Amino acid sequence: AATTKLLLSDLASTVKSVLSNYIRPISDRPNLTEIGQACQHDGFFQVKNHGIPETIINNMLSISRAFFKLPESERLKSYSDDPSKSKRLSTSFNINTEKEVVAEYCTSVRGDYIDKALGKHGQHMALNYCPPCPQPELTYGLPGHTDPNLITVLLQDDVPGLQVLRNGKWLPVSPIPNTFIVNISDQMQVLSNDLYKSVLHWALVNCDKEGISIPTFYCPSPDAVIAPAKDLIDERHLAFYTNFTYAEYYQKFWNRGLAAEGCLDLFKASTA
Repeated sequence: AATTKLLLSDLASTVKSVLSNYIRPISDRPNLTEIGQACQHDGFFQVKNHGIPETIINNMLSISRAFFKLPESERLKSYSDDPSKSKRLSTSFNINTEKEVVAEYCTSVRGDYIDKALGKHGQHMALNYCPPCPQPELTYGLPGHTDPNLITVLLQDDVPGLQVLRNGKWLPVSPIPNTFIVNISDQMQVLSNDLYKSVLHWALVNCDKEGISIPTFYCPSPDAVIAPAKDLIDERHLAFYTNFTYAEYYQKFWNRGLAAEGCLDLFKASTA
């Protein structure tokens, strides 16, 4: 009996995803090259088609807006300026529904990959709120700084505010719906021996709209020893940083404060 061989053109109208035998190997996909270049030159990149349901993202933004509409007396009940505390600001808002939304969001953003890649590590989330400002040109939501952790995943609403310093100029990062912004942080710059860049960024305020941003920070364990990766070091490529624990770095970072922009220079090797 005659056999019929289906052509790709015959399947095009019926398939909803690329067939396995037509998928490129991960190492050959252009996205990896683009991400690598962005880490080296910009320190920031945006991610879409990440697989996190839009409902989870919208629920998290809604919960954040609701939190900042609470009376100030409620929001400040457990206020603390101690960065080592697991909750630096908590209220009676933490009822079961809100806990479930936040937990679902954190789990979705983290996924399994970061757990497998980092092993024992910390995940911290912040809710940043910038109210409308009558004179936005005179102030900012957050001063220029780098992040002290390993990598940061940022969710922002539709109000622009984030700017990144590149070649001496502040460039805006325009919000794209259902998209995450990923930035290289200080520990990744050390691990890459300055190949990847932890760059200065700040947040501006808006004169008409309130802005919500939700950064999730991925951190090494406090006792983790941070140093340039051994595979990047040889006789021609010296280590630019000394060995230190993440706890040591984190303490110096907060002692300096955000206004100091960062403290990588405190851990530079004498040969750098």
